[in-house]
Amino acid sequence: MRLNPRTVHQIDSPFGAAYALLDHRRKNGELLDLAQAAPQYPTAPAVVEHIASIARDTHGGDYVEIAGLPHLREAFAAELSQAYRGQVREEHVVVTAGCNQAFCLVVSALADPGDEVMLALPYYPNHDMWLRLNGIRPVYLEHGPDLTPSPEAARSLITERTRAIVLVTPGNPSGATVDPARIAAIAEVARRHGLALILDETYRSFRDTGEPAHSLFSDPEWAETLVSLHSFSKDFAIPGYRVGAMAASPRLNREVMKLLDCVAVCAPRIGQEAAWAGLSMAQEWRRERAREAADKRRRFVSMMEERPGGFELLSAGAFFGWVRHPFAGRSTEDVVRDLAITYDTLVIPGTAFQPDDRGMLRISFGNVGHAAFDDFAKRLVAAAA
Repeated sequence: MRLNPRTVHQIDSPFGAAYALLDHRRKNGELLDLAQAAPQYPTAPAVVEHIASIARDTHGGDYVEIAGLPHLREAFAAELSQAYRGQVREEHVVVTAGCNQAFCLVVSALADPGDEVMLALPYYPNHDMWLRLNGIRPVYLEHGPDLTPSPEAARSLITERTRAIVLVTPGNPSGATVDPARIAAIAEVARRHGLALILDETYRSFRDTGEPAHSLFSDPEWAETLVSLHSFSKDFAIPGYRVGAMAASPRLNREVMKLLDCVAVCAPRIGQEAAWAGLSMAQEWRRERAREAADKRRRFVSMMEERPGGFELLSAGAFFGWVRHPFAGRSTEDVVRDLAITYDTLVIPGTAFQPDDRGMLRISFGNVGHAAFDDFAKRLVAAAA
């Protein structure tokens, strides 16, 4: 049996590799898991009650339309229109089995092997892996001091093979949020060159403002350029239900649905019903969780201002801190391994999010309570001693 060499020679999932380190722990203390970004609180009660009623329904396990449940698409289009003060209709929305699937389907609809897609650094690793697995060349868009890219940098990388520019905002792993004016400027670059701007907005509910994340949806022609990707996992604490969505042109959506039909027929019905219930009955619950996350983020930033052990926080947002370790000349994978095995502290190396080693760590503080931050600081100091 011959395997696809593009798959064989890929790196393993960085998240799987990180958790594999736990098999070698010396277990000197309690594990402090700062690697995963999934919510640790239970799903909103209103969502649980709704999905329980659906599960008992005679047709609760039926297939749904490939594009998704009409009432979910309608509700989500309305929510986007309100949140962004824009114009999004049901026909713009396709529901997917998580935001990862939305990205994969969109890229497959836009690009062929040999084409290029721009990824803003630091990138989300699944985006980079999917491009390379499909023979699409990732082109890395460097960031400025604020950890977000400039329109000039994007323009300089465009070639005749470029098909899309990808931004994740707030960023995973950096937490850095691209401001609306910068998003608009990069969208204009994409529009002028006939490219798609793929905007992964998984963590939009966890920004430090209630203002719209961008103004693109207010342009009647937004769908000619913008592809906006979303997840309900963090908003409603349903990561295992695998439900996300994309907002794009009906023309692109038709191509995405062909792929979705081959891959999964439709996103899981129970997840779609959970997302609809969240949008319809748990918006205040959602806002309260976002406020809690903001409080936790401020506590983390305050703790890191002391630079424990010489570890330096460069940015923080959503559930993430982007931290430079103090060990110049030492590989980041080695630092992460030592933190896990010796100090019972699990983080993700920055090499999972960049093409080279820049001495960075991703810290996901969404998993832990406020009391864990002082413990984390002590472990960093011990690791640096």
